[in-house]
Amino acid sequence: MEFPERGDVDHLVDPQPLPEFAHVRYDPPSETLEDPVETARAELDRLPLDELDAGATVAVGVGSRGIHRIDDVAAAVVAELDERGFDPVVVPAMGSHGGATPDGQREVLESLGVTEDSVGAPIDARMDVEELATVTVGDTAVPVYFARAALDADAVLVVNRVKAHTNFTGDIESGLAKMTVVGLGKQRGAKAFHSTAIEEGYVATLAAALDVVESSVPLLGGLAIVENFEEEIAHLEGVPAGSFFDREPELLERAYDEMATLPVDDVDLLVVDEIGKEISGAGMDTNVIGRYRVLNAPDPETPDVDLIYVRGLTEATKGNGNGIGLADVTRRAAVDQLDLQKTYANAFTSGSLSKSKLPVVAPDDEFALRASLAALGGYDPETVRVVWIRNTEELGDFRVSAAVVDDLPAAATVRAREVVSFEDGTARFVES
Repeated sequence: MEFPERGDVDHLVDPQPLPEFAHVRYDPPSETLEDPVETARAELDRLPLDELDAGATVAVGVGSRGIHRIDDVAAAVVAELDERGFDPVVVPAMGSHGGATPDGQREVLESLGVTEDSVGAPIDARMDVEELATVTVGDTAVPVYFARAALDADAVLVVNRVKAHTNFTGDIESGLAKMTVVGLGKQRGAKAFHSTAIEEGYVATLAAALDVVESSVPLLGGLAIVENFEEEIAHLEGVPAGSFFDREPELLERAYDEMATLPVDDVDLLVVDEIGKEISGAGMDTNVIGRYRVLNAPDPETPDVDLIYVRGLTEATKGNGNGIGLADVTRRAAVDQLDLQKTYANAFTSGSLSKSKLPVVAPDDEFALRASLAALGGYDPETVRVVWIRNTEELGDFRVSAAVVDDLPAAATVRAREVVSFEDGTARFVES
């Protein structure tokens, strides 16, 4: 596809004077778990490992998110299982991520630092699944699939972060239950789940499918991780199978309390440097930007963001640009990073097609910002409310336009006053 060059569109939008920006550091109080590696080892005591025979194979489900020290935690789990006389194997528990291929899923794990060498165990990335049963949710029959790589083991456990989901709100959102059902369901399981969840509700579908898994699979349970504002591990605990729906709501409440959010709720333009699957399932956390864009689920009430400009993709996402459709504007450099096979595999599996649509593609930063500010209507550099972040995971360091400064929370400190300059159309900040 050919996109307009700068000279083709330059005359369509008049140059806009940009606001002055403040470079801000935000340090709300938070706690970090001192030794997550030893905690992970110890918390395995909460799972019924004593019911396994010596030498039993244990499948350890690990996902595709950029969880703090996930490589160290996964290695600690493998090492502890090995020391207790079991035979661990790592199974990617990430649905269709990585283009729904074994090599792609291995590549995603590698981008997170999880390799056979780093964890000390083989990785079985087969995409084969077995249908466990068909369950009825509301008026819909949904087949429940489970990874053959996990079923071939004598027992299964999962390691995942409990946090707000990017498509819905409920007592159970992202966590152990979802990884067990969707992540270990591989592409077919994830597709079946999302197709039903869109119609019948995510929590109801998750509960019904989890019942099938727990009655059919030797599921030990999982290690649940809660991160703090700085995206570091604040809490880690073992949760045995049969207790996910009892324990996860309380962990989710803590995750909401710790969750990183934008510094203000009223934003005219949000600029996001990068999106990626390791940051959020939707590329950028929908709870941070205030947009779900899914059927049968209203968007969050806050924040209220009028326009979003996404500048690019992370290296770790390997071209999976799912979530770029949540933006209103992007630039050619971001489109050049897209791997549409991976992006569309995610869209077709999840059913959230809007997240993979292309927004308006500007030739460069300079024109993208000009077009975005003009689209706000009645633009005034003195009053426009712009927030500029690296990504939705790292919100301790950001920039805001001058009009936002007085509304910043108490834990925010202005480090410098800056202006935007352009070199060959690419934006950079310089002190004013």
